[in-house]
Parts: sequence; structure tokens; C-alpha cells
Amino acid sequence: MTTDSTLPVFDFATRPDYAEFVQAAGSGRRHALSGFDADYVDIVDYIVRCTHKIWEEKAIGLIYTHYAHNALVHTASGGSFYGREQVVQNTLQNQAIWGDLRAYADDVIWGGDEETGYYTSHRHVNTATHTGYTEYGPPTGRKIFYWGIADCLIRRNLIVEEWLTHDGVTIIKQMGYDPLALAKRTVLPASPHTHGEIDRLPTGQQSPAFAVVPDGREDPQGFIRAIIQNMWNARLINMVREHYAPTAVAFVPDSRKLYGHGDYENFVITLMACFPDLAVNIDHQCVLGDAERGYRVATRCTFQGTHEGYGPYGAPTGRRISMIVISHQSVQDGKITREWTVFNEFELLKQLYGQIGALGAL
Repeated sequence: MTTDSTLPVFDFATRPDYAEFVQAAGSGRRHALSGFDADYVDIVDYIVRCTHKIWEEKAIGLIYTHYAHNALVHTASGGSFYGREQVVQNTLQNQAIWGDLRAYADDVIWGGDEETGYYTSHRHVNTATHTGYTEYGPPTGRKIFYWGIADCLIRRNLIVEEWLTHDGVTIIKQMGYDPLALAKRTVLPASPHTHGEIDRLPTGQQSPAFAVVPDGREDPQGFIRAIIQNMWNARLINMVREHYAPTAVAFVPDSRKLYGHGDYENFVITLMACFPDLAVNIDHQCVLGDAERGYRVATRCTFQGTHEGYGPYGAPTGRRISMIVISHQSVQDGKITREWTVFNEFELLKQLYGQIGALGAL
């Protein structure tokens, strides 16, 4: 395998235009991609252009050459499905609903290598028109605009595992529906997430661990990990003022855009008030950048909690929730300056208010 080390891997820090990906196709490897189709030049090119081919050019059959036959896909609510045939079916159904869908790549943060597999965290902004039938009713003709992030583990041209989340509540609202009313119509499996206690604290009466926060200019991945541990699990909300820039901007579900410390503190505290035992487990991280240009860190987490407090999700239901949460943070001069945190609030509402299978509502 020949790799031209004089060519940089595509880096969204330089905001490449899609035309640049097309022009580079087939021009030779920028890094090692054993087993990948010859036109892909690096792993960023692979994930951006195969997404474009499948979703925008509607080459849906390429799923058979870009997903492993036994691919494992994890959905926003924490559920999973197995096999690329289901990926094909889901893609066809979505294409029928959103015929003019456009998925604009906003960033790809990646890690790994061709031996262990590449890991990509692909942030995208999507536009579409609701022109097809859904389980909720006929086409509304409404326009939608929402964020999504897809994390993929890729080996030899095949996605072998995928984690998906998007701003689902924004889609439902933009279609003209009431998310809570639709959530109450959902039928959930007979065995919801209700087993055992959530492991946020050490056993017994011990205090939570306070992580030492490393310098974000020297260890940006550890910097983000420690902030998440301290803020979400140890309830140190002061992490916001200590480690977010005063001018920080965060994009969060329901198309909300948060400015500065106060907005972000309220976002965190409101979630904790709704789910007093909320616990966050960090499942994967990767980082790109350098101290001069700044770093971009992708972090995938699992959030679990019990709905025992009042807030934007209504009166306490006592239900357990579990969801995939993926964040992208920009770190400049040791401070978080931009953040995109994506999870599906519509799936959260379904877990809180859906009807429990054969057991009936709780």
C-alpha cells in the first residue's frame, strides 16, 4: 500500500467544499486504506462521499458494498438492530418520506487505523421536504432542518458498527405534529428500562469521584472526559464557568442555540432536575487538531436516568430512560468555544409516555 504523506487527510478545520472531495476522487491514497474502493483517498473522503452516494444520489444498493452483512446499528434510544438488509429497508423508507433530503457534512472527527479499524464521528445538517407517508399520517409538505451525528467503525470499506442520533423532536415539530401526543401513541416493548439502580455514585454512602481536569491545550481528550465526569456525574456545574469560554455557543436538541455560561448551566441543571439520578457513561472519544489551530473532540456517551423531577418533560412518570448522546467540542486556548450535543428528545418522550406492550401503561 502506497500512501502519499505529502497530501493532508481531508480536515474540516479548513472547511473543504464537496467539490474538493469529488476532484480528489481516485487521485491516490492520502493514508493507508487497505481493502477500500480505489476512488476513496482517505477515511474522511470515504464517509462523506459514501453518505452522499447513498442518500443524495440514491445509490441505495451501495449499502451492500459499504456495510458488513452482519453490521450492528445502535439507534438513538439505545436499541439496536443487526444486518445490512435492515439498513437497506430503513434507507428506502426514509427516502420515501424525504425525497429531496440533503445531508451536508459539517465535520468529521476520526481516529484509528486500517488494522484496528477507523472510527468516524460524522456531524451533518439535514434539509428535506415531507413528501411521503409516515406512521403518523400523510405528507404535510413542510420543510425540515435538523442536526445529526453518526459514529461508525469501518474496516476494509465496510461499516461494521454504527451509532446514530439526531434532533428528532425538531423533525416532529417542523412536520407540524405535537411530539408529546405522538409519544403517548407509541407502544413500547413489554420490558422497559427499569432494572436495578443507576451506577452514578460509588457503592453505599461514598462521594462521587472528582476528576483532575488536565490542560485542554495538552490533553484535549482527557480535558473533555474530566469535565463530563465532574459536571454530569459529580454535579460540579462550576465546570461551565471554569472551562467554557464566556462567548461559547452550544447547539442542543429542539433547535436550541445556547450563548455563554448562563444558558449552558440552565441546560445542564434542567436535565438533572428532571432526572435526579442521571448518570453519564463515556463510551468513545477521538480528537483532531493541534495547540495552535485548536482541537475538535468527539465524545459518545450513554445517558441513563429516572424521571422523578419536574421540568420540560412534564410531571414525573417514574420511567427509566436510556439514550445515545454524541457531542462535538471545539477547544481553543484551553477553553471550550463551540459545542454540538445531539440526542433524540422525541425518543426520550416515547420512553416516558409510550404504552408498555402487553403490560399496559405503568
